[in-house]
Amino acid sequence: MQIMTTPRLNLNKISLEDAPFYLELINNPSWHQYIGDRGIRTLEQAKQFLLAGPIKMQEQYGYSSYIVRLNSTAEAIGICGFFKRDYLADADLGYALLPQFAGLGYAQEAASAALTYAKQTLGLTKLFAITDEDNQRSIKLLQSIGFKFVETYSKGKVSSVFTLDL
Repeated sequence: MQIMTTPRLNLNKISLEDAPFYLELINNPSWHQYIGDRGIRTLEQAKQFLLAGPIKMQEQYGYSSYIVRLNSTAEAIGICGFFKRDYLADADLGYALLPQFAGLGYAQEAASAALTYAKQTLGLTKLFAITDEDNQRSIKLLQSIGFKFVETYSKGKVSSVFTLDL
């Protein structure tokens, strides 16, 4: 189900049919480097993660991460959306793309659309974003769409925490 559209992208609710793509995405080296290894190696594990994570989150909170697809081909290229984390008071904006689609402006396009959706449709008034402190590309993207650095956070990895009032 389509949630948002931009000139080049569609963001859709995640479903179990997205498990093969999700398995590929979370096992690429950049995901492991900047987000972490989730230990998900099989299609069945990916399906279970989607059920317990994004699909459940969508049911509970009315938002989750969404599959990012190219308008031109419907090819899945990444995820972008919102996460509810126990240690944050408000939703967390997150995004990740397959490496071959990085650096082409897709992450910024998807994240900007997600901010509009958060404010206009979800009625959110504040967002957080967390990124590995070494992920300079992500830090620049967050700052370019208005997020401000708040603090350094350490939960296994050292991360930078950003916030944005919508």
